[in-house]
Amino acid sequence: MTAKLHMLKLSVGSESIEQLVDWQQRRSKQRRDGHYYHITRMWPKREAELLDGGSIYWVIQGVILARQRILGFDEIIGDDGIRRCALSLAPEIVRTEATPKRPFQGWRYLKPEDAPADLGRARADEADLPPKLMAALAEIGVR
Repeated sequence: MTAKLHMLKLSVGSESIEQLVDWQQRRSKQRRDGHYYHITRMWPKREAELLDGGSIYWVIQGVILARQRILGFDEIIGDDGIRRCALSLAPEIVRTEATPKRPFQGWRYLKPEDAPADLGRARADEADLPPKLMAALAEIGVR
């Protein structure tokens, strides 16, 4: 099944996929249900399309490198009384083809036809190159 819509988000502060995984694993241990939630201010208006097989694609240092399946949305009210959206994400992070992406704020919708392909299992276990080098190789067609 092809998703109707995905989400694109900067992984602010991450320098690698491993750092993103480590951060999420540490944060998920703090939750009662063990799931990882990414909290954002804005609630997606196209929620049903995202829940129809959609993923959040992570941009790390200017390059889309991975994705996670979106499982659901939960309302969280912060200590400041503001309503926020908690994206419940699958624990598995899937590596994707390195795709350069310019900086942006918040998150963006990503059409399935614009999403980078998943790496095959053989390539997913390869040693990581620095994200900027991966982006440069992707720009010249070497993936």
